[in-house]
Amino acid sequence: MLTTSASLRFTVWTNAMLTGSCDPDTAALKILGDDVGHHVAGLAAHPAPATLPVALNLLRAAGAKEAHLALPVPGDPIGLAGPPTFNEAALETGEAVVLTGAEVGLVPAYVGPAVQWTVMAATSPPPADIGEADRGLRLALIEAAESLAALDVARWKPEIADALIDIRKIGSGRNDDLAPGYQPRAVKTAATARRCLAIADAALEDDGAAVTGAEADARRRTLTDLAAAARRALVAACGPPVHD
Repeated sequence: MLTTSASLRFTVWTNAMLTGSCDPDTAALKILGDDVGHHVAGLAAHPAPATLPVALNLLRAAGAKEAHLALPVPGDPIGLAGPPTFNEAALETGEAVVLTGAEVGLVPAYVGPAVQWTVMAATSPPPADIGEADRGLRLALIEAAESLAALDVARWKPEIADALIDIRKIGSGRNDDLAPGYQPRAVKTAATARRCLAIADAALEDDGAAVTGAEADARRRTLTDLAAAARRALVAACGPPVHD
């Protein structure tokens, strides 16, 4: 699920390291999360797959200045700026990290409870406007309100009720906030975006209470638009910390 993706953790904790808010060992531990192991392959200065602490130090030495999250889907390559080989790999996974300065991107491959990162040449994306992304998410949420309010998931799909309880806990201080150095606005926007993505994922598992095909299509479009707005807001919120 994108709300807890390795790329999200890699982006925010790498930014924390690059801005001096934490050391590489701490960043590596936070990126690891509950996984059993992460390795990074394709580093120019390290032919063999490297551990996270080694990789973070090497990426910083290679000139990395900022980390950017990418959450692309077909038709909406948010966070990607090329080249095609990197874009294709990121689209296949649905997530990636781009490091400005080093001009490389990292694409994760999930292997059970472990992650194998592949380093590839990548072009830095244009800066994301968190204000614009946040407004877009709020508008999408308002437009989706009627569809979401009509979902009585606890009644027609009891197994999702527990998932919704977990969704409400996102960003509630369970060590799932952004890394040190991020402004409260970014933390709040990221939490809202992650909740909206989780809600859309759950709601899109079926057609809900829709009776006709047209109703189902309209509902799906609304939820897809909400997910797109949430991805954009999350990418903007997890970008390099901006200080007023």
